[in-house]
Amino acid sequence: MALEKDRSGWHPRTVAVRGGQTRTLFQETAEPLFLTSGYAYETAEEAEARFKGAEGFIYSRYGNPTIAMFEARMAAFEGAAAARATASGMAAVTASLLCYLRHGDHVIAARAMFGSCRYVIEEVLARFGIAHTLIDGEDIAQWEAALRPETRMFFLETPANPTLSIVDLRAVANLAKRAGAKVIVDNAFATPALQRPMEFGADIVVHSSTKYIDGQGRALGGVVLCDEEFLDRHLQIFLRHTGPSMSPFNAWLHLKSLETLELRMAAHCANADAVADFLAAQRGVARVLYPFHRGHPQAALARSQMSGGGGVVAFEIEGGKAEAFRFVNALKLIDISNNLGDAKSLITHPATTTHQRLQPEARAALGIGDGMLRLSVGLEDVRDLCDDIAQAIAHI
Repeated sequence: MALEKDRSGWHPRTVAVRGGQTRTLFQETAEPLFLTSGYAYETAEEAEARFKGAEGFIYSRYGNPTIAMFEARMAAFEGAAAARATASGMAAVTASLLCYLRHGDHVIAARAMFGSCRYVIEEVLARFGIAHTLIDGEDIAQWEAALRPETRMFFLETPANPTLSIVDLRAVANLAKRAGAKVIVDNAFATPALQRPMEFGADIVVHSSTKYIDGQGRALGGVVLCDEEFLDRHLQIFLRHTGPSMSPFNAWLHLKSLETLELRMAAHCANADAVADFLAAQRGVARVLYPFHRGHPQAALARSQMSGGGGVVAFEIEGGKAEAFRFVNALKLIDISNNLGDAKSLITHPATTTHQRLQPEARAALGIGDGMLRLSVGLEDVRDLCDDIAQAIAHI
């Protein structure tokens, strides 16, 4: 198998459909799915050569033809030199940190992040003697003030989960470059269809491909994107020996989903924008947060580094947890789920689900109130979504 065509000069949508495609001798038009754990060799000498680095596959924990196609397509779409797929988004986050950091190193992270990411930075890294400082990612002065001689990495989400906080990618990347630190950006909410952090100076991009890349709530997956040096010196050997491998079947699903990612994200953005406007006009809704909405305090920054606002809307119901629960329980179309990025609209109460392990004062510092809800706006007809929201609001 070999790359079918030279992808140089292709636009992103074409890359999403054809990037990294390989074909067998059967010349299939759909990418083949290789469900195998191992590979045979013609001779013992060939096996020896593979283990010494010759081209070819050895074991699907190290590499697999279907997974390799997904990785190549993701790298081309994101604008990265290399990509490695993992079993989940959290496996990607953890690998990107632990493959590089050592005892005595220091990480600066924007505190507005997914609860599991915060656990890894606060709890897991600490077990290995890796220090951290959490800061308000929106304030570039706080990034600079947190710098130490031993700072090796910056970690951030933009837009962040669930507050949709926006971080100035170019400003943070410039600061990190001067300090000799690497920047990791979790790009799961925006996807490469809306934002490509490496164009703003990020060194490493991570995704939970479980979310919008899969797009239909079917299969777990993650991706780490980086340059060849980071891959060769740090990431590849870590993944090879620790084994957070993506399954070939999940890679095939996500590979095929990339073909429609731009089209789906455009539809998610259009629906989310309309829902944000609708929510802002409703009684009992204290505030609405959506990156491209006029009520978002960083809308201008979001527009400067994203081509669309994404598919997630956060909003605050007056009356706290009791009224938020009353609203959620009254929904008939929108499902209650802590997942996001599905074709189906999903809603969750972050204070009691994704961010429940944070102390109340920590949630308050992030702006996650007891009345906050996170709505992953799906691909249904937006009129039906707004009707469902309206009838649920009538219950509060």
